Amino acid sequence: MAAELFEVGVMFVALAIVGAVATRLRQSVIPFYIVVGMLSGGFVAGRLTETYLGTELAVGLSAGADHFIELGAELGIVFLLFFLGLEFNLERLFANRDRIGTAGTIDLVVNFGVGLVLGFALFRDPLAAFVVAGMVYISSSAIITKSLIDLGWIANEESSPMLGILVYEDLFIAVYLAVLSALVVGGGDLGTAVLSVGTAVGFILLLLAVVYLGTGFFSRLIDTNSHEFVVLRVTGVTVLIAGIALAVGVSEAVAAFFVGMAFSSTGEAELLEELLEPVRDIFAGVFFFWIGLVTDPTLLAGVVGLVAVAVVITTPTKLVSGFWGGKVYDLSDRRATRVGLGMVTRGEFTLIIASLLIVTAPGGGTLPAAVATELNAFAVGYVLVMSILGTMLMQYSTVVEDRVVAWRGGE
Repeated sequence: MAAELFEVGVMFVALAIVGAVATRLRQSVIPFYIVVGMLSGGFVAGRLTETYLGTELAVGLSAGADHFIELGAELGIVFLLFFLGLEFNLERLFANRDRIGTAGTIDLVVNFGVGLVLGFALFRDPLAAFVVAGMVYISSSAIITKSLIDLGWIANEESSPMLGILVYEDLFIAVYLAVLSALVVGGGDLGTAVLSVGTAVGFILLLLAVVYLGTGFFSRLIDTNSHEFVVLRVTGVTVLIAGIALAVGVSEAVAAFFVGMAFSSTGEAELLEELLEPVRDIFAGVFFFWIGLVTDPTLLAGVVGLVAVAVVITTPTKLVSGFWGGKVYDLSDRRATRVGLGMVTRGEFTLIIASLLIVTAPGGGTLPAAVATELNAFAVGYVLVMSILGTMLMQYSTVVEDRVVAWRGGE
């Protein structure tokens, strides 16, 4: 226990230090958290100490610390998507359903379609193409939400189409993950796929019903003068429902988003944001640290070319689809450009897709082991590049905005 507590303490100290450095440099903390996670784990620090100091002194996380970080990363996803739900209540969802549907469909057709073609061109396998399509299509709700908050865009006009497209993507990916899991892990059995999709859709509809009908319950839940009880109750309900969602095969992120919408309907969103912001930021830091921690740089060397091709092709597609998504909301060229820049980031869902492929590495699934291993490495490299590139594009968006406005002669 002492060693595990020490290792977790080292992680938080490292996050605090690089966070301070990022703030001093006026940069987003997200890439710094990812990189320090990569440098701290067994893939980098462990191998270096083993090489120069001997096996007995090699750095490596104990099982307890590793489990804590992995669970903390899950909680980071849950709280980030919970906050997204707080910003996007059910009334707003229904009021903008036509715009969300149009902008989301543009995003899906352009990026998933390009992903299918790209995946088949790179791997010459239909199932691998389906996997790559999901990886390059889905933007990172967690990272984008954090960037929106950090940059102050959450209160701007461009946040509406970005959040709307993220909602569309998260709903689509819930069904996609059910299908992919059945195809990759379940041996391609059609009955299993149909059952998985039916379960996912049914659970999502149940969550929608809870959000729509449960305002009174959620209001009574936080009707107390004790901030401590509010935090405990909201955290308990959110994490519990997220855990149930995972157990039935639905993304915990999607479930947390709906719970956030449910609490938003109580009219106490600002209070909840104020009370839970420190909790969100702690576990969000653990999530980004975990992304780096599971990244093995040696695996990336073999897929550098694949990642480079994917980055070059899929960055412009997100920019274009995001721009026209912003135009669906009648935004100016400048703000529509921000939408496109904001949607570039890929993250947690791409890694979740990659995690399904680990099952196939020993040959236990429908994908060849070599293809599964290469796809997993591709996903990690792609997320690392796109998470950094996306946050940088958002931070320095003015440069791109000015060029687009000058080119189109707009505002």
